Amino acid sequence: REAARPGRLPGSVGARCVRPQVPRVGRVRGAGARGAPRRVPNFPPLSPPAGATTPAAAGSGAAPRAPRVRFNLRAAGDAEAEGCELAVGQRGRLQRCGFNATAKTFLIIHGWTMSGMFETWLGSLVSALQEREKEANVVVVDWLPLAHQLYTDAVNNTQVVGKSIAQLLNWLQENPLFQLQNVHLIGYSLGAHVAGFAGNHVQGTIGRITGLDPAGPMFEGVDPSKRLSPDDAGFVDVLHTYTRETLGVSIGIQMPVGHVDIYPNGGDFQPGCGLSDVLGAIAYGTIGEVVKCEHERSVHLFVDSLVNPDKQSFAFQCTDSGRFKKGICLSCRKNRCNGIGYNARRTKNKRNSKMYLKTRADMPFKGMLSLLKSIQIRDRLI
Repeated sequence: REAARPGRLPGSVGARCVRPQVPRVGRVRGAGARGAPRRVPNFPPLSPPAGATTPAAAGSGAAPRAPRVRFNLRAAGDAEAEGCELAVGQRGRLQRCGFNATAKTFLIIHGWTMSGMFETWLGSLVSALQEREKEANVVVVDWLPLAHQLYTDAVNNTQVVGKSIAQLLNWLQENPLFQLQNVHLIGYSLGAHVAGFAGNHVQGTIGRITGLDPAGPMFEGVDPSKRLSPDDAGFVDVLHTYTRETLGVSIGIQMPVGHVDIYPNGGDFQPGCGLSDVLGAIAYGTIGEVVKCEHERSVHLFVDSLVNPDKQSFAFQCTDSGRFKKGICLSCRKNRCNGIGYNARRTKNKRNSKMYLKTRADMPFKGMLSLLKSIQIRDRLI
C-alpha cells in the first residue's frame, strides 16, 4: 500500500481538548469521496512525544531513535497493568508471558491521541474481552509515540504500525499451533485503518477485523488499498457512530468499508451527545469533548456486546437511515439482520452491507427491546 497523502486536518480522534481557542478554518483536498475541498479546523500543533525523531535531531549527526511499536499481553484480572511485552524473535517471552498459541488472540489498536496517553476505554475493553473469552490472549498494540503527532503524520504512521503487526503475526505463525483464523484485530479510529494495513501485509488471512468508527479525514473515498476494506480479513465488521459533518469534515468515515457496516442511530447522532452540545462546543472551543462522546460510542457499544450477551442488539439491512426510521426494513429474512459488536457474524455474499439500529443513551444500549427481537424470531420461523 502507498501512504495516504498528507493534508491539513483536524485533531480528532477520541481526544480530550483543554479549551483551546476557537479553531481557525483552512482547506483540505481529499477529505471527500470526490476530492472536493473541505473546510476543516486547524488545531494547534502538538509538541513531539518523547522518543520521536525530530528534524533537529536528524540533522545533528546523532543517530535518531525510531519510536517502537509495543505489543503488551495483558494479564487476566489486571486489565489496567501495562502487561508483558512480546517481541518478534524472542520465543522465551511467549512462555514467560503465558501466551497460548492455540487460543483466540485479540489485538486492540488505539487511535490518534492529543495526550500521548491511553484513553480510559482501553482498560474497559481489555476487561470485557478477558471476561467473555477467558482463555484468550488479549494484546494491546501500543503505538503512542507514532500516534501522538500531528494528525497528518499519525495517518502516515499507520502504514508503519500495520506492517509491525503483520511482522508479529508472521512470526507467531512459525508455530503451527498458531492459526490466523483465531486472530481478531479491534481498531478504534485510526487504529481501524492500522488493522486493515496489518491484514493486507500479513502472510495469510486474518480471521476478523472490527473497525470502531474508523477515522474519516484522509481516508474517505480513497482506494481500498489505502484504508480498511473487506479484503483485509475473512470478516470485517464496522461500527459507524460519528459520520455527521462538522465544519465540513466527518470525524468517522461515512462510506461502508467492511463486509457489514452498522450505523447505530443512523451513524450521525448518538443519544446523550446532543447537537446543541456540538454547537456550544464549537463556540467555546471544547469540541473535543463532544467528538469523544460520539466517536467513542463505537467502543462502548462493542464493550456492551461483550458484557451484556443477554441483551443483544440487532441491526437491520436498509438502503438508508430514512427508510429504517420509517420501519420499512425491520425484517430478518434472507440474512437481513445481524448482531452488533462482538456478536456480528458474516453472512454469505455480503459486502459493504449497510445496517441500522436504534440504541439507548446508556449501557445496556439495546433499544426497541422486545419488538426487534420478536420480529427477528418471527421471521425466521415463517
